[in-house]
Amino acid sequence: MTFINPKTDYAFKKIFGSSESKDILISFLNAMIYDGNPTIADLEIINPNLPPRVEGLKDTYLDVKAKLADGTLVIIEMQVLNVESFGKRVLYNAAKTYAFQLQKGEGYRMLKPVIALTLTDFEMFPNSEQLISRFIYKEASTNLIYTDNNIELVFVELPKFTKEVHQLETIADKWIYFMKYARTITEVPPVMDSVPEIHQAFGIANQVNLTPDELADIERREMFIYDQQGAILQAVQAEKLAIAPQLLDRLDDATIS
Repeated sequence: MTFINPKTDYAFKKIFGSSESKDILISFLNAMIYDGNPTIADLEIINPNLPPRVEGLKDTYLDVKAKLADGTLVIIEMQVLNVESFGKRVLYNAAKTYAFQLQKGEGYRMLKPVIALTLTDFEMFPNSEQLISRFIYKEASTNLIYTDNNIELVFVELPKFTKEVHQLETIADKWIYFMKYARTITEVPPVMDSVPEIHQAFGIANQVNLTPDELADIERREMFIYDQQGAILQAVQAEKLAIAPQLLDRLDDATIS
């Protein structure tokens, strides 16, 4: 079997945001946000696009958006490229989702929590070893949690996941392994048998179930991503090479290297 890359936007939306993805998304969110506990019993997958509604604000295009049974909104994004100001974009999308819940005449009591789940194919926080990081509002010196802590940012940094298939234990391990390695494996690992929703996700990702047009589109998107990643690496290397000569009269060769 050959599987499409779930890290591309088209594949991610097809696996987690289509009409047949409800159970898959519930399992995935419980694993990523709630430590594998069956906290989410039901949800509704809704239109992920956030139109501006206020003149001057940018359109927002998310990968997947869901409304939980208690009204909590979860916005999910898979980001492959470490583009400029990406962290600000995540916060902007979360704040915009939170603010635009209210219809005309509704009071602030109607606001429901927003969770922004972001998976990155790069290290978002290189100074931290945390694979899954959660950010909420707290008082700076005492860590007192803000009374109405209604916006939470959750990040999953795929490069920090280093477990081999025989080391997978938790549901989160298995979902992250799927996200990181589905494109490179040719069969569903037996360790996934305990999570039927991951089997469903592999089924959707199986190339045999896609049309030639869908496969061609996915291949174009993957090539674009590889080209952009190469351009970013080349730019970083060029910057390092430009800095190095400036240090020749200050540092020894080993330190500069």
